[in-house]
Amino acid sequence: MLAILAEVGATSLLGQTRGFTRLLPTLLCLGGYLVAFALLARVVTQVPVGIAYALWCGSGMVLVALAAWLLRGERLDGPALVGIGLILAGTLVIRLFSSVSAH
Repeated sequence: MLAILAEVGATSLLGQTRGFTRLLPTLLCLGGYLVAFALLARVVTQVPVGIAYALWCGSGMVLVALAAWLLRGERLDGPALVGIGLILAGTLVIRLFSSVSAH
């Protein structure tokens, strides 16, 4: 979960880096990605990489979309909401029902 949160934080900072031309947001963004990948590397010692990455990506996409909507007022139309719902459903199926995911 910490890997996911670090990735979501880093991704949320991408726009503030202005193409990596602003020092502090760039350092925070890159630091967040470094933490996220370091934590993900630890996770894959216990969980198959395909499952860990699917959970990390799916959860991250849903949380980034939610953060963009809540914090930046980015609009989500019907197809976007359906797609996000499908990603969330797939992530939950893996997490709750897969015998190879971490419990």
